[in-house]
Amino acid sequence: MVAFGKKLKERQIQEWQGYYINYKLMKKKVRQYAQQIQVGTQDRRHVLKDFSRMLDHQIEKIVLFLLEQQGCLASRIAKLGEQQEALQQQQDISKISELREAYREVGRDLLKLLYFVELNAIGLRKILKKFDKRFGYRFTDYYVKTRANHPYSQLQQVFKHVGIGAVVGAISRNLAELEDRQGSYLSIYDQPALPLQDPTVELIKAAVDRLTHSTNFLHFLAQHALILQEELPTPVEEQVDDGRYHFMSLLLNLANTFLYMVNTYIIVPTADDYATSLGAAATVCGVVIGAMAVAQVFSSVYFSAWSNKSYFRPLVFSSIVLFLGNTMYAMAYDLDSIAILLIGRLLCGFGSARAVNRRYISDCVPMKIRMQASAGFVSASALGMACGPALAGLFQCHFKFFKITFNQETLPGWAMAVGWLLYLVWLWISFREPSHEKEPSHTPEESNEESLQTDALENGLEQPLLISSEEKNEGENDDQEFDGSDEASEESHQPATSIASAYRLLTPSVKVQLLIYFMLKYAMEILLSESSVITSYYFRWSTTKVAIFLACLGLTVLPVNIIVGTYISNMFEDRQILLASEVMVFIGIVLSFHLIIPYSVAQYVSSGLIMFVSAEVLEGVNLSLLSRVMSSRLSRGTYNGGLLSTEAGTIARVIADGTITLAGYLGESRLLNITLLPSLVICISSIMATLYTYNSLY
Repeated sequence: MVAFGKKLKERQIQEWQGYYINYKLMKKKVRQYAQQIQVGTQDRRHVLKDFSRMLDHQIEKIVLFLLEQQGCLASRIAKLGEQQEALQQQQDISKISELREAYREVGRDLLKLLYFVELNAIGLRKILKKFDKRFGYRFTDYYVKTRANHPYSQLQQVFKHVGIGAVVGAISRNLAELEDRQGSYLSIYDQPALPLQDPTVELIKAAVDRLTHSTNFLHFLAQHALILQEELPTPVEEQVDDGRYHFMSLLLNLANTFLYMVNTYIIVPTADDYATSLGAAATVCGVVIGAMAVAQVFSSVYFSAWSNKSYFRPLVFSSIVLFLGNTMYAMAYDLDSIAILLIGRLLCGFGSARAVNRRYISDCVPMKIRMQASAGFVSASALGMACGPALAGLFQCHFKFFKITFNQETLPGWAMAVGWLLYLVWLWISFREPSHEKEPSHTPEESNEESLQTDALENGLEQPLLISSEEKNEGENDDQEFDGSDEASEESHQPATSIASAYRLLTPSVKVQLLIYFMLKYAMEILLSESSVITSYYFRWSTTKVAIFLACLGLTVLPVNIIVGTYISNMFEDRQILLASEVMVFIGIVLSFHLIIPYSVAQYVSSGLIMFVSAEVLEGVNLSLLSRVMSSRLSRGTYNGGLLSTEAGTIARVIADGTITLAGYLGESRLLNITLLPSLVICISSIMATLYTYNSLY
């Protein structure tokens, strides 16, 4: 990777050269400050004051130039508007075409201005991160808080770019009016959903979207998927994305996600009854449910590697394996074999193609709709989680057909086998394999373009300065800028080649967030997997009641995310929501214990709801933070950030399901408290780790 200062100089527009952030000077000052503090010639307070003043000056220079350029663009648009008014009287096709091209030229100049803002935003983030790393002080947090919320904030001009939005609106409206609308008198304001066909406007919108990192429901939901963005695409790259993108193929990936989640949870209400009908203890349901997660630990890795070469073949393989697994699960009843039952569930786990689904969205969906696709991935998962138990509740029948038994235990397997067979046919007919590009060779020319863009999107641009100062890998890359060791730095931006190398890229704060993810998945799996045994023992619930309870829990996922993503995340900082959610999970676990008073339905349902909803909020915020602070090297390749989070959650589910089965040997009367105890310990550990991490960082 070439040093950022060198890249900044190469990509600057020459006539604007004096208005970019003086990154080289600020790097030099940071080194000087470090030397002065070391020899005792400067105190820390003076350094902070001097560096703040220098930053204020740099931002003011950028903002004033930005306003000047916006004014020039506004003047040009105003003059073009006058010409457009004159053309209303005479419909001269050639002049209309010239006018349309003039608006496009303004749009292209606006695009240059957006890239100007983008480069300066990256420079500000990198120099603040470098300062924090050198001095071990959360200067970034102080600077952003004091500047961004001030009524005269110039920092907001860089990251909110209100004036640019007005220019974009003017260009869009006028180009739309110049299009042939077959006599329509409606404007873009009357039809906001009307697609704008002009490529210049589309490019501007894509650039603005990259700069705007707004905290809304769609963005919050999309980050549940933890589909990390590797780089900011250039216009050429966006056209490549469009060439690889196929809507029906995306829909098939989302359908795969939905069906797999249905497959995971459809057996939960009846797993204990199935185990007892085969002569095993009811608590063996933990092993039956967890067998799928055990296999998924391994399948996630090979599917992630396979998706480097193909998307179609892994999905076909997944569908066939899941068809066979569900058939074996259903046939185990007539074969009277618990072994066949477990092998069937293991096969279902080996068919988990969620890694492929994530990679397809990350690699093949254009940037402009990637957020919607990621949100669709999460929504499909949540819908599948709710539909699985609901379907199980409907299968209340018992009959035989050609000596094959169909009842509430076997019908979930047969239903899913038919579902995967139909999906396989649809997949074979409709999926279009995108062209697979070879891994980039990372020549110096490519590196100039690529590495800067990688840094830009690593954490989003609304909060590009709120990065953990403990990101050693990136900090080392920054330090190499001084040494000129471009070759070593280039190697440091290669994707991870193993689980071990990926783990070494994790900073302490990321490890804490993976621990939180492990905790919440463990607690949720305990609640869901043992629900049929607990409710049967304490309340004598039927399968239908258990199915309704689990379906209601699943249906809370999207409404909770809407509330958190739209309102709560705008009122509080992510780390505050994170800690509050952990505490609420802790409260839900404590309330779930059966101690002295008789255990009631109200206690079980209310404590379970508190635990589940809090865990859902925690998952969303936690993955949102992970998507911002995880190294850019984990954004692609086999061993990516999505794989690590999936493995952490899957291992948690395996351990939780194993705990249920082991605790069952002590009797169903002790099952609830024994399985909740590890949840409580892990929850307390994660809260302490969170407090320690954020106290050390802030």
